[in-house]
Amino acid sequence: MTAFIALVRRDLRLFFLDKRAMTMSFVAPIVIASFFGYLFGGASDREPSKVAVAIVDQDGSSVSRRLIAALSAEKLLEVTPRTLENARESVRTGKTTVAAIIPAGFGAGAVGGLLGGGRKPNVDILYDPSRATEVAMIRGMLAQHLMGAVGAELGGGRPLSLPFEVRDEAVTSRKGVTYNSMAHSFAGMSVQFVLFMGIDAGMIVLLQRRSGIWKRLQAAPISRFTLIGSRAASATLIAMIILTVVFAFARVVFGVKIEGSFVGFVAVCAAFSLVTATFGLLIAVFGKTPEGTRGISILVTLILVMLGGSWVPTFLFPQWLQKATVAIPTRWAVDGMDAMIWRGLGLSEAVGPVAALLGFALVFGALAVWRFRWQES
Repeated sequence: MTAFIALVRRDLRLFFLDKRAMTMSFVAPIVIASFFGYLFGGASDREPSKVAVAIVDQDGSSVSRRLIAALSAEKLLEVTPRTLENARESVRTGKTTVAAIIPAGFGAGAVGGLLGGGRKPNVDILYDPSRATEVAMIRGMLAQHLMGAVGAELGGGRPLSLPFEVRDEAVTSRKGVTYNSMAHSFAGMSVQFVLFMGIDAGMIVLLQRRSGIWKRLQAAPISRFTLIGSRAASATLIAMIILTVVFAFARVVFGVKIEGSFVGFVAVCAAFSLVTATFGLLIAVFGKTPEGTRGISILVTLILVMLGGSWVPTFLFPQWLQKATVAIPTRWAVDGMDAMIWRGLGLSEAVGPVAALLGFALVFGALAVWRFRWQES
């Protein structure tokens, strides 16, 4: 035990002595998490980005004018009248997201179509294929405001309105707890950069093996289990320190709160820290050289982070991929942190993620012990 504690203290001292590396371990996840959180709506007082919409009015009727006026009043749209050629070019170059073309005779045709007589006119939609998500929203707005414009034409200026209202409620563990994109962003980026720290821990072992430090340790009365265990313990502690600093910053600066179980949150962080430590050991025992191993390790880490939902939430994944990623440890870490932070769930909901992460750590650790060699191969 004395040797174990001494090795852990040595690893922690080396981490804190390298001021530049230590600072980057904290600064990098904070900066990138802040950027992604802001990008995906972390600042509640920020004006939402407007969708650029071009309107080509070839009709000039009272119906088309009312429709354009209603669309222009939408806070999420930036409506600009354009000619057909100009609108098509603007969409093609990516300056405009959607262009709606109102053909000649549209007003009269729309009134007749609503009353069941005559052929219904078309509204042609030109859209940027990289922004296809916004098309459905704009179609809905067109349908809604077109009903009002045609109704005003039929009712002497009084627009028709939908015969119902929609009430929506964000459902979390308790009232007042809402989705916080900063919370998810900090969870995802913390997972990513803690894994990068695990890579560095593995690289240190490879460098020590190359320099002959392992041979000197072999001559000492230290078992391989003591050496591996001390490396895992020190990497776990460093990971917990990084997570503590990063989430403390998120709490103070962005108001990210642990709305659920604090014990559950700590348990998820501790379990993932252990996964990171054993992941670093895998790198150390399977790697041949530091140079060749680093590139492969970074690639594997980026894939784990991507599939785990650290960059974008997993609900944006295809259905089959959402099911497949339950086999990825980072998925359990991010989902577990989300559950404890902004979902506000209780301790029982942390049991599944913690158990899964401990299972991954057990597998990684067993493989590391099995493949451990004193000599460089």
